[in-house]
Amino acid sequence: MVTTVEQAGPRTPVVESIRVDKVSPSARLSGKIRAAVALAVAFIMLLPVLWIVLTAFKAQSDVTAIPPKLFFTPSLQGFVSLLMDTRILSEAESAEKRNSPNLGLLDRIALENGREINGPSQYAGQLTNSIVIAGVSTVLSVTLGLFSAYAFSRFRIPGSGDLLFFILSTRMLPPVVVTIPIFLMYRSIGLHDTHLGLIMLYTVFNLSFSVWLLKGFIDEIPREYEEAAMVDGYTRLQAFFRIVIPQALTGIAATTVFCLIFAWNEYAFALMLTTQNARTAPPAIPSILGSGGIEWNTIAAGSLLFLIPVVLVTFLLRRHLLRGVTFGAIRK
Repeated sequence: MVTTVEQAGPRTPVVESIRVDKVSPSARLSGKIRAAVALAVAFIMLLPVLWIVLTAFKAQSDVTAIPPKLFFTPSLQGFVSLLMDTRILSEAESAEKRNSPNLGLLDRIALENGREINGPSQYAGQLTNSIVIAGVSTVLSVTLGLFSAYAFSRFRIPGSGDLLFFILSTRMLPPVVVTIPIFLMYRSIGLHDTHLGLIMLYTVFNLSFSVWLLKGFIDEIPREYEEAAMVDGYTRLQAFFRIVIPQALTGIAATTVFCLIFAWNEYAFALMLTTQNARTAPPAIPSILGSGGIEWNTIAAGSLLFLIPVVLVTFLLRRHLLRGVTFGAIRK
């Protein structure tokens, strides 16, 4: 492409040549190959999730079919068995129930599997426990971590390097190693099988990660922004809320997602420190074995419902998460 730029005055026109490089065929081919490889890897990684979704909507007879069925009539038997407490009926009882005119939708679905609904199961409450415990602990760990990271980033704290290393050292020990001591301590102070106990524990374990990650984002925010705001009459706290937090929003979103995933998927503490009242979904899903055989469609339905909240949160924060993981906040 050649463009002619005319300058003012008696000077002769200046002709500037702008060279436009075309993408070579080899570069296009390599780009297509990389895209194909990325799609293949993504498909392989998502294949177990796809199989869980298919299994969750299969009837019990389709789950145990050999060879496995890829095409089947969708059924909600797994979700009914998951969310309802059922018992196995004999053939005579099943025939009698089918002739009843007052059957609801859930009753008919349960009868397809030869079962009768007795009432709601405990899984809905366990999933609610997961939402409450993971949500509250994530909010606390990100909030406390944000204030701590700002203090380490903006103020001169004696021994800050040692303090940061001490905070980070809490992540070096595998959580399962301290499960028994924490169990004995919780039982003696009355925090065993309580929501407060798990919220405090998850907050403490997520706090070190939150402080270190958020400190990196706050370090990249120029101090001049806050100084200019304080010159205009803002206090330090007002500058923190109105200047720092909006600029660190990408880091806050990324930290929130990572802390939520840890608290949501945690298994060892939830298994050892709870029995019934505060039992969360991760240790509850493996206990869904069924009667007379493993009900894989019920387990798959529980796993699918367990995946949905984290997927929704990650999807809602996807823009901030992508920027936070790749670039961070504003750079000088």
